[in-house]
Amino acid sequence: MTKYFGSVVAFLLSLFISNATYALPGESRVPGGVALIALGDATLGSTPPRAWLDEHPVMVVAEKNQWIAVVGIALDRPVGNHELRYDDGRNQRTLQFTVRPKQYPAQHIRLKDSGKVNLSPENEARALKEIADIQGLKRHWSIESGTDSDFLLPVNGRLASRFGLRRFFNGEARSPHVGLDVAVPRGTPVKAASHGQILAVDDYFFNGKTVFVDHGNGLISMYCHLDRIDVKAGDAVRKGQVIARSGATGRASGPHLHWSVILNGVMVDPELFVAKLP
Repeated sequence: MTKYFGSVVAFLLSLFISNATYALPGESRVPGGVALIALGDATLGSTPPRAWLDEHPVMVVAEKNQWIAVVGIALDRPVGNHELRYDDGRNQRTLQFTVRPKQYPAQHIRLKDSGKVNLSPENEARALKEIADIQGLKRHWSIESGTDSDFLLPVNGRLASRFGLRRFFNGEARSPHVGLDVAVPRGTPVKAASHGQILAVDDYFFNGKTVFVDHGNGLISMYCHLDRIDVKAGDAVRKGQVIARSGATGRASGPHLHWSVILNGVMVDPELFVAKLP
C-alpha cells in the first residue's frame, strides 16, 4: 500500500512539473524592464536554482519544464552586457544578458505647493530618512512557494502617467517616475494586485499614505497617495482585496493612485505584470 501511494504521489508530481504554467510578466530587456532567463531543466524532484544580479537575490520559477530567472532591471542600469550569477546545486555559473536602450518621454508637472519642490531643511531631513527607509523595504526578501505575478490593476481609471517619465516639477528636473499613475476620484477602493502579506504602511512626505505588499521572492507592490489605509503590517491579503482608498496625500497634483512594482530591489514597469489595461 505504501509503495502504491508513493507511486501515485510521484506520478502527480511529475504531472505538476511537466504541466506547470505560471503567468510570467512580459519581457522587456531595457532599463526599468524585466529579463526572463532560462536556467535549465525543472525535472521531478529538482530544487530551484538560486540566482543573483550583483548581490541581490532574483526570483526563480518553473515554467514548462524550465527554471526561469525573473530579473528586474533598474532604470539606472547601464545599457550593454550584464551577468546573472546562479547556483544549480552543483556548480555556480554565470549567464550574460544584454540591456537595450530606451528613451522615456518627459513630463512637466505644476504644483501649487512649492514647498513640495523646494524643501525646507526640516522637510529635506524627513524626506531623506524616509527614502532610506523605503530603500530598506525594497530589498526585503521572503521565500514564497506560490508567487503570483499575474497582477490585477489595483484601480480602474485613466492611465495618467506611465513608468519611466523624466519629470520636471515647476520647471525643475527631478527623479524619473517609477510607477504607474491611475487617475481616479478620491475614495476609490484600491485592491491588492495579488495575494501576499502587508510589509509596511506609513505616511511619507513625497508618497503620502502608502502600503507595501510583499508577494514573496523579491516581488513587492507599492500603493501611494492614499486617502485611507484599511490594513496593517503583517496582514495576509488576497488578490483583489480592498486594502485602501485613493487620495492625494504627499506630493500629488490631484487625486490618483501611484502604483509601483519592485523586483529584486529595483522599480520596474508595472504594465509588464498586467495582462489587461484600460
